[in-house]
This record gives sequence, C-alpha cells and structure tokens, in this order.
Amino acid sequence: MSKLDELIAELCPEGVEYKTIEEAALLTMGTSPEGNTINHDPNNGYEFHQGKSFFGPMILGHSDLFTSAPIKFAEPGSIVMSVRAPVGDTNLTDRKIAIGRGLCTMTGRDSLETKYLYYYLNSRIDEIRKRSTGSTFESINSNDLKSFLIPLPPLPIQREIVRILDTFTELTAELTAELTAELTARKRQYECYRDKLLSFNIQMGPSSKEQEPKTQTQSYFAGYVPYKPLAEVLTIKNGKDYKKFSQGSVPVYGSGGIIAHIDQYVYDKPSVLIPRKGSLNKLYYVDFPFWTVDTIFYTEINSIIVQPKFVFYFLQAQHLERLNTAGGVPSLTQAMLNKLLIPVPSLSEQSRIVAILDRFDALCNDLSSGLPAEIAARQKQYEYYRDKLLTFKEKSA
Repeated sequence: MSKLDELIAELCPEGVEYKTIEEAALLTMGTSPEGNTINHDPNNGYEFHQGKSFFGPMILGHSDLFTSAPIKFAEPGSIVMSVRAPVGDTNLTDRKIAIGRGLCTMTGRDSLETKYLYYYLNSRIDEIRKRSTGSTFESINSNDLKSFLIPLPPLPIQREIVRILDTFTELTAELTAELTAELTARKRQYECYRDKLLSFNIQMGPSSKEQEPKTQTQSYFAGYVPYKPLAEVLTIKNGKDYKKFSQGSVPVYGSGGIIAHIDQYVYDKPSVLIPRKGSLNKLYYVDFPFWTVDTIFYTEINSIIVQPKFVFYFLQAQHLERLNTAGGVPSLTQAMLNKLLIPVPSLSEQSRIVAILDRFDALCNDLSSGLPAEIAARQKQYEYYRDKLLTFKEKSA
C-alpha cells in the first residue's frame, strides 16, 4: 500500500467533502487599469498581465507590460486563470503582478493547498469551459467559478498528491524535452535528406565533362535529369469566396489551414496548396475534394509528367519565402512560381523518392506514429495518472 493509500484509509475512509471554490479559496477577478497607465518601463509600476499570452507550462512567464496604477493583484504563489477566451487555462505566479479583466487569481484558504487546487483545476479544464458563455468570445464570470465544486481531502493527503504530481510533472517534462530535442534533430535530418534526394544535375543531355554522381538519385540518372518550368507540369489556380455555400463536409483552406467546411468543392484531384499571402512555407498536400479562398493557390497537376506528392516535397525544399514580393505581408505571385525549375525524373524514381520521404515525414510529423505520437502518449499518461489521483468518492452527508 502506498503512502497516499495509507493516508486515505486513515483520514477519510468514507470519502471526502466537496466544497465550492468560494468556500475553499479566495477568488479575485482582474480589473484593467486605465490605458494611459500601461507602459513598457519596468521601473514604472507593476508587471501587468491581461490574459494568457505569457503563460508557461506551469509558472507564469514575464510580461513586457507594466502599469503605474494597478487595481487588482495576484500574489506570489497564487493561481492565475484565464477567464476570457480561452477560458480555464491556469498558471502559478512566483511574484506579485497586476491582473486585468482577462484573468482571475485564486489562493487556497486554511483547509486548501493552493498547488493542490492548481492541479485539480488543470484536471477539470473541460468542465470549467462548459460553464463559459458567449458565442463569439467566450468568458466565465465570478459566480460560475465560485460555485465550482472541488474535493477537499485532509491537508496531509493534498500535500502528498502535490508531492507525487510535482515529481511526475518534472519527470514528464524532462522526457518530453528529450523527445522534443530528438524530434528537432530528426526534422533537420529529414530536411537535409529531402533536399539531397531532390537535388539533381541540371543537364538536358550528355555532358562534355564526366561528372561524379553525388547521390543515389544522381547515380541512378548518371547526372542527366530534365528540368522544366513549373508552368509546364501544373496550372496554378486562384481561390474563391465560399460564403454563399451551405455547411458541409468539404474543407475550405486559407493560408493558415482549414477555416470552414462547405457542401461544394473547387477541385477533387490530388493537389498542392501554396499560400499566396502570409506563411509562405506552409504548404498543404490534399488528395480529397476541397475549396480554397483567395489567400492560397491550388494546383492542377499533370500526373502523366509528375506525381503530385513529388511536387509537394519539391516545393517544400524550395523555401518559398525567398520569392516574397511584398514589403509588408509576405506574398507570392503566379508569375514567380511558374518560373521555378522542377526536376522531372521518371515516374518510378519519383515514386521511390516519395516513398522514402513519406516514411521520414511520418516519423517527424505524424501524430499517430513516430516521435510526435510518443510525446502525445507521455502527456496522456501524465493526465490519466493526475486525474486518478484527483478523483475521490464523495462523503455521504
């Protein structure tokens, strides 16, 4: 029997009381100071936080805003919670800060350890969010927070749970950091390997000077791979407005990803989507019906000449931000893209390259396999164990 089990058997064998946050903790909603008192001078007032912009994994990060006329504070060791979209995210602060209306702060009363409350609120974030209101901008008020029930075992049990979760949190963070570092290294390795696989000698016929092949691909072609302008292997199309259509299952892509689902598609064959504005390196490969808006191009690819997935990997390796034509929001034009030269090896060699890069890409990016899956599994394991520790039988009245 663990120490925690022994404490529960000794101190609350019949279950624990549940109390509201109002009964067990001191809750203060943030209030924003006058705008003209907010500044960037650390010597002019208190560090100011309006929302969760500087939240860390557990401890609140440092804001670059300060206020000379603070109204509400979060004290050192207290919880800060986001009460405006997104609702429910929590951190602990290790210093006194001023808080605006996007945050609240909580501190346990005599029978409640603040860090125990922090862990419990983290484990019930979905329940807290269900109490929020507002269709476009969610928020939660003080009454809905005050009435939220929490289990209140005796203090020795709370402290033992905090000790266990502190240890488990630290171990999980260390393992996640190691896996993340490994994933970063794998991604760099993948990019290097991808770029080498997609590098060919630009030669249209036999060279007068024999060249030593540098890669397996170059060896396969003895250095002779035709290059064609992108315009000769695909057609770039502009996106269109989608708002006149009804909701459906067809994804609508913008430069940042899927933004809606409708009942019509603009194209239903494999395509590479290329941002026209914004994050120019954020390419998408789609092989199902889709729609695009005017911030992203889609492509109609001549699959007799090139495989669509080969085009996707080639364009990924081109670092398209270098073709940016705007001084403000990064932008691409069809004219610039159409001039890009793409190597066109045989379809069988394209398939070989795609198969290799698919496997490598899955290892680096697929949430269902490889290192991303391992990182997600560790987090789920932590959450499962945390939630078990914080689940109690309620004591009968």
